[in-house]
Amino acid sequence: MIFVEKMKKGLKFLASTELAVALFLVISLAAIPGTLSEARTFYSSPPFRLLLGLFGVNLLLCTYRRFASISRPVLVLHVGVIVTLLGCVLATFGFVATVNMYEGTTVDQFYRWDTKLDAPLGMNLSLKKINLEFYPMPVKIGVLKGQNKEKLVELKTGQSFDLHEYRVDVGLAENKSENLKLSVFEKDKLIGTYNTLSGANDLPAGFPYSFKLVAYVNPQIKRQWVDLVLKDAAGAVTEGTAEVNGPLQWHGFYFYNTQLTVDPAGTQYAGIQIVRDPGRWLVFLGMVIVVIGAFMATFRRLHGVS
Repeated sequence: MIFVEKMKKGLKFLASTELAVALFLVISLAAIPGTLSEARTFYSSPPFRLLLGLFGVNLLLCTYRRFASISRPVLVLHVGVIVTLLGCVLATFGFVATVNMYEGTTVDQFYRWDTKLDAPLGMNLSLKKINLEFYPMPVKIGVLKGQNKEKLVELKTGQSFDLHEYRVDVGLAENKSENLKLSVFEKDKLIGTYNTLSGANDLPAGFPYSFKLVAYVNPQIKRQWVDLVLKDAAGAVTEGTAEVNGPLQWHGFYFYNTQLTVDPAGTQYAGIQIVRDPGRWLVFLGMVIVVIGAFMATFRRLHGVS
């Protein structure tokens, strides 16, 4: 009897509102360091998992004990929070890894931030190409005919200008503001290109004009992304693009392009972030259920129905 009474008291405490408030406060305080800094390993630690688990058990028991008296909107809210908590617990078993890669290279080791060690992910990652898209920048291009100045053209990259029977398209070459690629067309047929930095060109012999970049503004990046190729241990291959807010997803992993930078030798490389989050879909599902419950509660309050 004494054991049974203690069990009842223990279950009553686990289902109490007081415990729910205390757990919510402790979880909120424990989450502050990870929110304000990059030190988020505590989220995957046993103490934090225990806190989330206790909160979920508390809400589950509270819902069970008051099932008959809880309104449907509140019941839906409870279910949504429980599903979200379950997703959060599963998410603590995931990890974040990073690697820096040059174009045309392949890696199979990644730095895991939870263990602070290099580790294999069971797949090869190849960086096929680094892509950059820039906002149009204003430029001034001098056109020479022999040694004589023919004209000075002011326009933006991505635009074109007419040069008698020719049309010249202006583009950015190799992501350098002082290096323009001029594509020359005659009757809508490409006849050659001209590089304003080196003067190199493949225009026809006897082409009467040359070009000089007179003034430019440093370009601003509009979008950056990388082309990736993935191959797992079984030989399966997939490829696609990855960017900051558009990851490539495969086998439960999310691949992001988090940065593009240049090493001391001037060679560009990309930072790739790999995220493993097994609870991601449950968190989103739980949030949807919570929103549905909130709408039901609002409708019930406004119209006085259950």
